[in-house]
Amino acid sequence: VQAEPFTSDRLSVEVVGQGPDVILIPGFASSREVWRDTAERLKGTHRVHLVQLAGFAGEPWTHNDGPFIDPVVAELDRYIRSQSLDAPAVVGHSMGALIGLKLAQGHPGDVGRLMSVDSLPFFSALYGAAATAETARPFADQAAQAILTADDAGFRASQQTSAQGLSRDASTRSAMVDWSTTSDRRALASAIREVMITDARPGLAAMTTPITALYASDANGGAPAAMADAVWTREYAALPQVELIRVDDSRHFIMADQP
Repeated sequence: VQAEPFTSDRLSVEVVGQGPDVILIPGFASSREVWRDTAERLKGTHRVHLVQLAGFAGEPWTHNDGPFIDPVVAELDRYIRSQSLDAPAVVGHSMGALIGLKLAQGHPGDVGRLMSVDSLPFFSALYGAAATAETARPFADQAAQAILTADDAGFRASQQTSAQGLSRDASTRSAMVDWSTTSDRRALASAIREVMITDARPGLAAMTTPITALYASDANGGAPAAMADAVWTREYAALPQVELIRVDDSRHFIMADQP
């Protein structure tokens, strides 16, 4: 039975290949193209669903400064049910992994297993073990305001600087800057604010979805191995079924640096 075409003002999905279903979710400000090489490798044996989030990388955004993460989770649930997907594997990068984690927590039947690519259940734990959503809120508001008020030249310059620490691959860094600067700033501001104050750790202990969490370590300009080990072990400690895998010689965009 052919499923009805899926339309949404929160995301779009491109489907390639045939076989068991895999959903690939990009991260903050990213295009679905960040997963293109992965999809090309998988499509011979899997049906791959490449998600594009609204407001990012030139995609329209119609929600002003409204909520970002929970509506996307709801639409992914609707997509999985409307397309009759049977417990697909979900792979998310960064913010995309947080969305996948929230999907598995809120709709456990939707997700057969989850791969989290360089993402924590509470982003602001990167700033210290004592961080909470409330202590992170002022910094989240500042980050959102900085996105909204920067002029175009200043915003591009800041994206070029941050890209250096996010990937070892020059073409990926260039693409990241293009994706960010063609994103809707209101979408970026709403997304970064929510990412910084969304704490999914309280729901970890009750989860039954198998989860693999990849995390990056790079002795030359990225996270030191010992620090990365300590943070990921601490932040995923409450999750019963988690496999932690450190990926060395990689920065945040593991799929580009260590395919």
